Amino acid sequence: MIPFIIACFILIAVIVVQIGRVSELSAKIRGEKEAEQKANEGTARLMVPFLVVFLVLCCYSAYYYKNWMLGFGPLQSASEHGGAIDSLFWTTTVITGIVFFATQILLFWFAYKYQQKEGRVGEFISHDNKLEVIWTAIPAVVMTFLVVGGLDAWNMITADVPLEATSTLRATGENEFIEIEGTGYQFAWHLRYPGEDGRLGTKNYRKINGVNPLGQDWTDEKNLDDFHPSEIYLPVGKQVRVRITARDVLHNFYLPHFRVKMDAVPGLPTYFVFTPTTTTEDFRKGLKEYPEYNVPDPEDPEKMLWETFDFELACAELCGSGHYSMRRLVRIVTEREYEEWLGNQSSYYFGSIRDTDEDPFKGMVLDFEKKERGIAFRDKLETVLAQPDSLERIVRFDYVTFATGSANLTQETTYELDFLVDALKKRPNMTIEVAGHTDATGNADSNMTLSDARARQVYNYLTNNGVGAERLQAAGYGQTKPVADNGTEDGRKENRRTEFKILTK
Repeated sequence: MIPFIIACFILIAVIVVQIGRVSELSAKIRGEKEAEQKANEGTARLMVPFLVVFLVLCCYSAYYYKNWMLGFGPLQSASEHGGAIDSLFWTTTVITGIVFFATQILLFWFAYKYQQKEGRVGEFISHDNKLEVIWTAIPAVVMTFLVVGGLDAWNMITADVPLEATSTLRATGENEFIEIEGTGYQFAWHLRYPGEDGRLGTKNYRKINGVNPLGQDWTDEKNLDDFHPSEIYLPVGKQVRVRITARDVLHNFYLPHFRVKMDAVPGLPTYFVFTPTTTTEDFRKGLKEYPEYNVPDPEDPEKMLWETFDFELACAELCGSGHYSMRRLVRIVTEREYEEWLGNQSSYYFGSIRDTDEDPFKGMVLDFEKKERGIAFRDKLETVLAQPDSLERIVRFDYVTFATGSANLTQETTYELDFLVDALKKRPNMTIEVAGHTDATGNADSNMTLSDARARQVYNYLTNNGVGAERLQAAGYGQTKPVADNGTEDGRKENRRTEFKILTK
């Protein structure tokens, strides 16, 4: 097919060259002036049908492709502010369209009407004040209205969130919004969401490395629950503030269907605020009503185009050879679907930084870790309390540890004992036995003494924190009650444990 097309172009070129040669020979035969006159007349006559065909094709192509263009057909704005942009664009299109048609008609009509003829001399007008005023004043007035309307729309759609507003992942009030971040680099967008605190942590470009792509400052606890999704996921009808940055060169954060477009400038954070008004699924249903989108998708022939449609984030700057690969999916969903998606996200810090050399809190237990572990402790306690037999009402401490070969509690793990203190204070009738156990390594008598000392240490901690001694017992069992094989390291680790048995509820 391609060789055939090339051959056609070559043949057309040959024909054009031959026609030129024939014209030259005809001119020499008829005389230069007569040939020039004929050429002018022929060109002038062709101008009018060319004008008609040109304008008809312009109108037809606009009508034919209207359902593929933003702002027309099914591609109406999917954000609250987008209507203002579409209205401004349509107003500008109508005004410039009138000028376009008028100038094209005059251009081609003048070429026909004032074609060169023997004896005709053009009139030279050096200056005309009236004409100058007209073609200066009219565009100035029109531009004034367009600029004022544009500034009004700009001020509306770039207004930041109010000072009293609060950022949250779960926006429920009128003054609440969701803040996310998009960082452009060659060649992708790195996305960041805040965690449960609803706040994005601080960054420092000097901290950017292979495991910290955004340069997050891990000493800022707001960073610890931030997560990095691979696509933008947002609930419909919720206000979103997008913090926009760049890591290397100039990029442009472009959400075409939401009429969001803002430069991402290295060293100069920008932002945009918008509110999605339709879910991805509802937008697809709108496309389904148009025949252009009821054809098989070339990349997935088993589905129609409307079924595979997705909102997208693109880069609107030519930022390099891999510019095309900066596309990211944008999914607008219901509040319930958004909550489900949030529940499946995990903190970047805990997935990639925790307890590595990059972690400033290595070896420490953080406050919200304690909170999560407290919830798990209470759930485990409730489960054990439901057991009818006291022999089965045993709770093992998961985080209480002692110095090696000693009965001294490590300070970082006493928070789990605080969970037990709270539980005992809430249940005044509950009594317990604290039990210490060791593995089978070493002397059995020494192990018995050590386990008893550790149980007594826990006993003392509880009494020192307000639990009555009459509600507590302490016992050391040494290596006499293993729960795993002492022949393996994992088994010995299981046997080295501290636990408590609930005697009465």
